[in-house]
Amino acid sequence: MPFAETCIYQVKPQKVDEFESLMLKIQDFLKKQEGLLLLRLVKRGYHIDLEQIREGLPPKEITRIIKSVKYVLYWEFDTKESYGIAQKNLYDSHWKSIERCLVMPHDKYLGEVLF
Repeated sequence: MPFAETCIYQVKPQKVDEFESLMLKIQDFLKKQEGLLLLRLVKRGYHIDLEQIREGLPPKEITRIIKSVKYVLYWEFDTKESYGIAQKNLYDSHWKSIERCLVMPHDKYLGEVLF
């Protein structure tokens, strides 16, 4: 059964360029992890409220940064074991550089893929 992680990064506003550059740099490294099925990095740039949803309107662009810029990393693996090895590889090679860009430790949501 496939296994996935959704990771929320809260990046310091003054570190956004550094974080994005770093993630682009390590993208090939991440894609080479054994058992990787899917990899996505999303920068939060929009919000939507109930009125917009009810009216079928598009989301509104976020125009100011309060505390951090949020990113979501989603990666999916063929097994939990492949995921574990990839985590160790990331931790051993690039983790400190990523961590320096963050306001606080990241949130991880892990689980088996249902559909």
